[in-house]
Amino acid sequence: MLRENLPDLADHELVDAVAEKAVNVRRLLRNIARDFAPAVFANSLGAEDMVLTDMIFGEGIDIGVFSLDTGRLPEETHALIAATEARYGCRIEVAYPRHDLLAQTVARQGINGFYDSLEARKACCHARKVEPLQRLLAGKKAWVTGLREAQAATRDGLQTKAYDQANDLVKFSPLANWSEREVWVYLRANQVPYNRLHDQNYPSIGCAPCTRAVQAGEDVRAGRWWWETPEQKECGLHVVDGKVQRVAAVGAPEASVRSGAGETAAGVAA
Repeated sequence: MLRENLPDLADHELVDAVAEKAVNVRRLLRNIARDFAPAVFANSLGAEDMVLTDMIFGEGIDIGVFSLDTGRLPEETHALIAATEARYGCRIEVAYPRHDLLAQTVARQGINGFYDSLEARKACCHARKVEPLQRLLAGKKAWVTGLREAQAATRDGLQTKAYDQANDLVKFSPLANWSEREVWVYLRANQVPYNRLHDQNYPSIGCAPCTRAVQAGEDVRAGRWWWETPEQKECGLHVVDGKVQRVAAVGAPEASVRSGAGETAAGVAA
């Protein structure tokens, strides 16, 4: 969020509304830990993910927390990992790309070959993100993400609960219906650590060479892979057949999979 657009904590109605939504998200997280163990949270260290990190670590919820170090993260992202561990006294498991796969990718397309084509960029994302994610999700029953529907055109229709076909487990996005403004109300009200690049107009942060600051009026993900069209801007972590998964889990009534306003995912008791 641009600094001039940060929410005013003096707006008590907004702060109270976010606090109420947070109660429901915490309830959902506790139920995931109970009913879908072992479950893990894939922490991208973005603003949304820090909301969930605060809830999981702060409440001692039994959901493992991991992050992917692609080898090309900004220094500020590494600093946030250290600050988060110091704040909560908990470790974030960090996964790295397989050296052999990454070496093959770089040898084939060059160190910055991801700029040359969509196929090359996806190959880089696969080696640095998708393959490590698949390793960490192996043997798990569910994973949690900080995805929000309003983040990008590719995430329109995002559900709180979905069946992840690629990884054969249940995927939860507890903040699916949160706004960017609500995310920042929570972060500021609870003094949650966040990536300092957000203060430099980086609302969405990935690898350093693939992320730039955004200008006023631009989409929050305009700075991610800025040389590509909006409908192409996904790294592959949340994509099946070219689209972000948005299908409700098998047996889950459509009306019951949106959380944040008193509703919980189907099959997860309130």
